[in-house]
Amino acid sequence: MADPSQDVALVRQVLAGDKKSYAQLVNTHKNKIYGLLRGLGASPQDAQDYTQEAFLKAYRKLAGFREESSFASWLYAIAVNVMKDAGRRKKPEPVEAEMLIRAQHQAETPESAYLRKETGGEVQLLLQQLPDKYRIILLLRYTNELSYDEIADMAGIDVNQVRNRLHRAKKSLRKKLKEKEGMLHEMLEACSDQRVHSLWK
Repeated sequence: MADPSQDVALVRQVLAGDKKSYAQLVNTHKNKIYGLLRGLGASPQDAQDYTQEAFLKAYRKLAGFREESSFASWLYAIAVNVMKDAGRRKKPEPVEAEMLIRAQHQAETPESAYLRKETGGEVQLLLQQLPDKYRIILLLRYTNELSYDEIADMAGIDVNQVRNRLHRAKKSLRKKLKEKEGMLHEMLEACSDQRVHSLWK
């Protein structure tokens, strides 16, 4: 997990003329930026392009970074805007489970445990069906490990709205999973009935 104070120290070094320090910031955040964009529906190639563009834009705007915000949330906001501005959103593709649900160096919460348990391919697809405003909150919280305050800062909403959207997103996701499980059960029942019927022919 990225260290916010280390990020700020690196930003200061870059602004002081140490351009190589920016490479450390890129290495720290590039995989999670890519994973976030994939989770929002970008294809692998587009996500890679948007990630590169986001880091270029962040570099140009680095002097405008406010240290009271985390560098991660500031960077994620830039990346999401790059994707929106591109106007090339394609049909969402399934995202690798390990990119979607990761809780590195962090105690497992009930929410992340639930999501980790259900990442057999279904969650990735169902996430794409959630409205963007819910999906991004889930991704930022459980994939990118941002705090409620950081998410609120990035999304331009207050902490209570973050909690509310997170609750609604998880509720919707659980409902979709339950519906999916019900459909699978019906299909299995139908297959079993057909097999029994064929035995009596």
